[in-house]
Amino acid sequence: QVQLVESGGGLVQGGGSLRLSCTASGTIVRINVMGWYRQAPGKQRELVATIDSAGTTNYADSVKGRFTISRDNAKNTAYLQMSSLKFEDTAVYSCNVVGIRTGWGSLPTAFDSWGQGTQVTVSS
Repeated sequence: QVQLVESGGGLVQGGGSLRLSCTASGTIVRINVMGWYRQAPGKQRELVATIDSAGTTNYADSVKGRFTISRDNAKNTAYLQMSSLKFEDTAVYSCNVVGIRTGWGSLPTAFDSWGQGTQVTVSS
């Protein structure tokens, strides 16, 4: 099993900054991709940013230039630095981690885990 713990959400004024963290724990062999997704009320969940094991990043157009995703492989942790926040960034942000863990009989098993979500609210 792989567990994800997120932190860093909260209330911030427009133009402000927040940093989200997501730490994975468990019988992890390798983490391939770590990412952040968000879901605003009444809307579908959307990709915010991802980062792979080589450090290659991918961003939604709406956050390019304002958000930065990074990871600390030694800590199995991903970060999302959010700057110049806008009202429309208000959403529940969830972490997603994809990789390999040890499963039954210590055999390598793929996993795709989600965090519980953290609320980010930007006041206008």
